[in-house]
Amino acid sequence: MTSRFDLHHLFAACVLLLAWGVCSTASGAERSDYPTRPIRLLVSFPPGGGADTLARIVTPKFAQSMGQQWVVDNRSGASGNIAPEIVAHAAPDGHTVLLGFNTVLTVNPSLYKKLPFDVARDFQAVTQLAAAQYILVLHPSVPAGSLKEFIALAKAKPGELNYSSSGMGSPLHLAAELFKNRAGVNLVHVPYKGGGPAAAAILGGEVQVLFGSFASSLPHVRAGKLKALAVTGLKRSPVASELPTLNESGFPGFNVTSWYGLLVPAKTPEAIVKKLHQEALAALKLADVQEAMGRQGLEVTTNNNPAEFAALIRNETAIWAEVIKTANIRAD
Repeated sequence: MTSRFDLHHLFAACVLLLAWGVCSTASGAERSDYPTRPIRLLVSFPPGGGADTLARIVTPKFAQSMGQQWVVDNRSGASGNIAPEIVAHAAPDGHTVLLGFNTVLTVNPSLYKKLPFDVARDFQAVTQLAAAQYILVLHPSVPAGSLKEFIALAKAKPGELNYSSSGMGSPLHLAAELFKNRAGVNLVHVPYKGGGPAAAAILGGEVQVLFGSFASSLPHVRAGKLKALAVTGLKRSPVASELPTLNESGFPGFNVTSWYGLLVPAKTPEAIVKKLHQEALAALKLADVQEAMGRQGLEVTTNNNPAEFAALIRNETAIWAEVIKTANIRAD
């Protein structure tokens, strides 16, 4: 006959074994078992755009190496804020990931009074994936053949040169405003509804200046329809190495790019963050991935860790907060 003492110890042992099993399972899920189901990648923009294209370049590689499907979930609208809101409130288990875009993460916090998420509080940075520079171009009618000549002309004719952008608070708008601040020139902003109309405006002579994407501007530069003065990254672009950077042309530290990166909900276990980081770096080193990104005008980032990516987000947030305040930019 079993004594009450034996039953007590038997019950305690079962509780300990059960607890050990649960903890062991949870720990295993964080380490060796992750991922245990398909991973959802939230994208702030509709199918067919640059962010969606990037997502569909890398997700098959992730799925192949991680043994689980990656589902691209496009949630456009609300100036890109829907996708990060979903990820911010998702379970921190590594199965919901954000393809972050720089303006959504570093500009929107200053552009909008209230956001349904806090970047610093609600996200854990994983890694930057890729970035694209912009190119400063002029209409051929502008009598300036270099950056130095253009700045001199703009200072001699304050308020007489117009620049187009893809809208208030857009990357093209902010790049131009930062340049205005650094160069001490007065250029007039003419916003359009999208990068395509902004490029068409300078080609048609409606405006004289544009900080445009490589995809929309470089072919017209090659064809002699636009004049290129400089690029906006810290290093020269491999697809237009003849063009100097603003960084080397009297504006040290000038660095404006469109970048993409992976983020997960805050409190995601470190082991899962490390796993995602390693998988991303491995995919970005593949020749076919680099070639596919290159066709989109993207420069692959293969040496960015979570801490560095988080620092990039903090630094750019501070820069754009100052630019938005100085230029008194308000969301449409």
